[in-house]
Parts: sequence; C-alpha cells; structure tokens
Amino acid sequence: MKRFLSITADPIDEAGLVANRTLSSGMGAAVYFSGVVRGQEGADTIVAIDYSCFVPMAEHQFHRLFDRLAERGSVESVRLVHRIGRVAVGESSLWIEVVSAHRAEAFGACQWVIDEMKQVVPIWKTPVTAAQASSPLNPNPTS
Repeated sequence: MKRFLSITADPIDEAGLVANRTLSSGMGAAVYFSGVVRGQEGADTIVAIDYSCFVPMAEHQFHRLFDRLAERGSVESVRLVHRIGRVAVGESSLWIEVVSAHRAEAFGACQWVIDEMKQVVPIWKTPVTAAQASSPLNPNPTS
C-alpha cells in the first residue's frame, strides 16, 4: 500500500493534493475527507484550535496505523496531512485521501483511519477563545 504523511504548520493545499492524485487503472474510488475547525467547542465559542504534538512519535503512530490499514488489504493508497500550530475557524486541520477499488471500502477505510487516529496518535488540541486570542500574554494572536 502506498502512503504519504505530512504533519505541518502550513495551511493544507487541498486543491494541490487532489490535483496530484494517482491511482492505478483497477481503482474506482478516491475518497477525501477534510476536517475543518468549527466555531463551537462544547458550549464555548472559539476562534481557533492550537494543535501540538511530538512529531516523531505522531509519525511513528501514524505509520503503525497505516501498517494496520494495509493488513486489511482493500486499500491501494492513503495520503494524510495534519496541521499543527494555530488553525483558525474555517481552516482545514486534517485532510485524508483513501484510494480503493470500490467506494464502500474507501469510505470505510477513511472512517477507520480517522477513528483510530483519534485513539492512538498523540496530537493534542487546545481551543482558543476570542478573549484568549486577544490577550497581551498570547504571543500568537488570531485576528
């Protein structure tokens, strides 16, 4: 199974990723998921989420997850990009592509990756409220 992983502070170029899709002639499904920061976290209104991780450990856990996905046998490739740092409301924090012969396998594998990622990959998120973002103690205010 082909795999691509990027953990980055840069904005996710979804159009560029889709434009660079590759799949063999036997593949009939490419499923994409974009996780977008929403303006509510529980009862709180937020302006951003700060994502943090120890990149080598997160990469290790992602690759273990990809190994488990490969054992399932129905996926040709997976590409995953996860943002770290401050991600504003409306921006994508996660982008996944799963390529498989059939849509059911591709959708199922994409859902499985997201569910497993939330359980085993050590990426932490801290919601940022408008008050926190404008605090003089905050070195990275969101406008």
